[in-house]
Amino acid sequence: MTLDGTVLVGRRKELRRLVSTVTRPPAVVVVEGEAGIGKTRLVTEMAVHPELAGRLLLTGACRRIREPFPLGPVVEALRGTGAALATAALSPVAGALRGLLPELTAVLPPALEPLDDRAAERHRLFRGLADVLDALGPAVLIVEDLHWADDQTIEFLGYLLAVAPASVSLVLTYRGEEATAGIREVTGRPADSVVREHLVLEPLDAEQTRALAASILQEEGITTEFGTHLYTLSSGLPLALQELLALLRSRGALIRLRGGRWARRALEELDVPPGVRDSVRERVARLPEEARAVAEAAAVLQVPVAVPALREVAGLARKEAVAGLDELLVAGLLSERDGLVAFRHVLAAQAVYGGIPLGRRQDLHERASAAMRAVEPVPLGQLAHHLRHAGLLPEWAGVAERAAEQASALGDDAEAVRILEDVLRSAPLEPERRGGLAVRLGWAAAQVLRPPEVVDLLSDALESAARGLQRGQLNFLISMLRERLGGDPAVQRRSLAAAVEDLGERPDLAAWVMAALGRPMDPSVPVAEHARWLDRALETVPAIGDPVAEVFVLGKVAMSLSCIGDPRWAALTVDIQRRTGDRPRHRQEVNAYRSISENAYCAGHFEIADQLLAAATLGAAEDDEPLARCRLVGLLLAYGWGRWEGLDLEVAELLEEYGGRPFDRITAETVAACLALARGDLDTARRDLPDVVRRTITLGGYELLPLSVTALLRLTGEPGGARAALEVWNTKGLWPPAVRVLPALTAAMAATGGHDEAAALVARLSVTLDGLDAPLAAAALPHARALLSGDAREFAAAADAYDRLGAPYEAAQAREQAAEVLFAAQDPDADASLRAAHVTYLELGARWDLDRAAQTARRYGVAVKARHPGGPSGYGPALSPRELQVAELAAAGLTNREIGKELFLSPKTVEKHLSAALRKLGLRSRAALGGSGALNGGSAP
Repeated sequence: MTLDGTVLVGRRKELRRLVSTVTRPPAVVVVEGEAGIGKTRLVTEMAVHPELAGRLLLTGACRRIREPFPLGPVVEALRGTGAALATAALSPVAGALRGLLPELTAVLPPALEPLDDRAAERHRLFRGLADVLDALGPAVLIVEDLHWADDQTIEFLGYLLAVAPASVSLVLTYRGEEATAGIREVTGRPADSVVREHLVLEPLDAEQTRALAASILQEEGITTEFGTHLYTLSSGLPLALQELLALLRSRGALIRLRGGRWARRALEELDVPPGVRDSVRERVARLPEEARAVAEAAAVLQVPVAVPALREVAGLARKEAVAGLDELLVAGLLSERDGLVAFRHVLAAQAVYGGIPLGRRQDLHERASAAMRAVEPVPLGQLAHHLRHAGLLPEWAGVAERAAEQASALGDDAEAVRILEDVLRSAPLEPERRGGLAVRLGWAAAQVLRPPEVVDLLSDALESAARGLQRGQLNFLISMLRERLGGDPAVQRRSLAAAVEDLGERPDLAAWVMAALGRPMDPSVPVAEHARWLDRALETVPAIGDPVAEVFVLGKVAMSLSCIGDPRWAALTVDIQRRTGDRPRHRQEVNAYRSISENAYCAGHFEIADQLLAAATLGAAEDDEPLARCRLVGLLLAYGWGRWEGLDLEVAELLEEYGGRPFDRITAETVAACLALARGDLDTARRDLPDVVRRTITLGGYELLPLSVTALLRLTGEPGGARAALEVWNTKGLWPPAVRVLPALTAAMAATGGHDEAAALVARLSVTLDGLDAPLAAAALPHARALLSGDAREFAAAADAYDRLGAPYEAAQAREQAAEVLFAAQDPDADASLRAAHVTYLELGARWDLDRAAQTARRYGVAVKARHPGGPSGYGPALSPRELQVAELAAAGLTNREIGKELFLSPKTVEKHLSAALRKLGLRSRAALGGSGALNGGSAP
């Protein structure tokens, strides 16, 4: 029985929404539903809808058995577009696709020079794919079964939805119960310009089930009683209903009486097993023997295959195989597309597979593995799958290892991690081989944005590893992964110390470990020991021999030196800039610039931090992971410089992006909690600040700690919140960055009866910091002294020093406190000092401070400007300063990514500002910005 020709039942509303959305590109429609609910049928109906005439439909599907080859469904969708691209104007970057799509070589631009970094290659590949899709427009890219997608496919779809080619729409289908958080995140947060629709398909109700049954049987006489019975048996699942009716027809149990009614006796005798599984198995059991053999072979193979492979696995002669295949095609269980054959629906394949006895199943998998070895090139993912399920575990491990190598070579580290983890958990391996695979797993996991929990596998391999390079790498990788997963710094340090002596033949790794041991992360280790490790790392650098690796280690050393106030960090930074021509190009060079920038900011060197971060961001332009880490440092700089507009959006994005990386995420959490206090969201600040302080100490982020401790002290006025931090800073000698906290700590101590203790601390730190590279001390020490003495001149000196550093928020606080002292002394300069603080708070959107300063102004009769009703975003129809910046850069022709690099924002945040600007200006596209003249004055027409 064929199922073609049935009408679409119960999905008219969803079809209208689907068609309406995809015809308004850029757009994305997610079609979600359980297996057999009709996702593919709905998309098929969309494809033939008259409103889609003239649009190119590109279809690809994700497979349960994945190959270690990225972007499979996208490649499938584009493979046959050569004719359409023959006359298209493609940018040179599309040449990056030649290796991925050899079928399109004749129409693609020349190949590009290879890049030294796989992540950069991947980003360039994404750009090329987006360019090709845009050139094919108007087009609809359909990706089915996204729940089986590889990580690079998901990453590319996220990229595509961020850059949003104007002529392309996406239709993505997945099973909701199997969709990961990453899939939902990508599909749930496209750029603002993308029209989005999410369709969740529900089971049919009883009446809809009856109507679909009538369509399948091509009979109108389906009674309500019989329809209800079918609904009960199928649970409203279209595929289950189709299979049930096919089974009943094959049994001859569909007896129709005169008048078009079904006999009561027939209903009682149906005894149809519920669900798809039993009905499919019974249908197959009723088929001829050769058809059953072909069905079992197709169920084992799972993916569409050529007929010769299907015949080989079934173990049939050609004539028998053809007869069996034809039987299944006519019955509608299998379907053919482009010469490849597979089950029409995966549920039917699973039903047949589950009914094959274990011994026969393993035999079929072994035959399938032999068939896969004959394919050119060998599909390693399928071969590994069949070997494993055939019980041939040693052979499986070898093929899986080759698949992981292929995935890594193609830059798909997440897939390599998945394969290697599976092998290490399931395959019988000799200790030496286990150790080698564990090392490869560790390096691949270290490249993934959200590292998996695989430390246990590396630790197991470490137990049997002999002294030498393998053991050294395992210890190092265990420490690295524990850091990224938020582990105990003391445990990380023990692993690093154990690694050093085993890495003698790899000076690059040995120096890296030494630099890591020099980072002040363990609270019990004095700073002198860290300094010794940093010196050892510097001594080892000349032996490395690789200029890029040398810069990387020098960056690690300079980063730590800046935290302890050792002025050598500046000379090392100059050396790094000289070595790289002030332009980092490799990922390790970008890391060096970014690391120094972060700690330079924490130590108070705002300007050099800004310069280094700008260079790092430019160097990471083609590499999303380092770019995201640059954006984390950008949060700190934006907070310190007072560039707060749009910062909430950027913080929210990075909190989500780094959900699985506690050590990195703490930066965004710190800025979020500090902003909450400044914005006047005191409930959030009270909830988050103590937790952020505690976890920053636990994670060993001591250079970052002064920000959250300062905010907590200002909020509570209780010095107890800083006790644990003080112990760490005293032990580690980290007062160059920690002196930032001194004014808030002094105020809290003095307010709670600790005036003398506070004075002693200020005096001690004045001596401790003398001679160290600690620019924050020039502002924080006079600020603290002023809080103890009430000397307005000290407050003014502190404010001026903060201004020189580029710290407007702290300068405003010092001026506000100076005004209080001047008002008490009836000094006429008080008004000007308070107004200056008030203006800064107003510009920043620091509502908590603004309200306090306004109360002081009212108390003393000082006229100050009222704040915008909505805070910093209350610009009404006028463009905010950030919106104006973004709009001007867009008008100059910069892309969202280029604007993001310029302003240290993500493309999504840029898109939000640009959309707001276009809406206020009454414009429909960024192209209209250039000639509209509306940007003059930054207001709406």
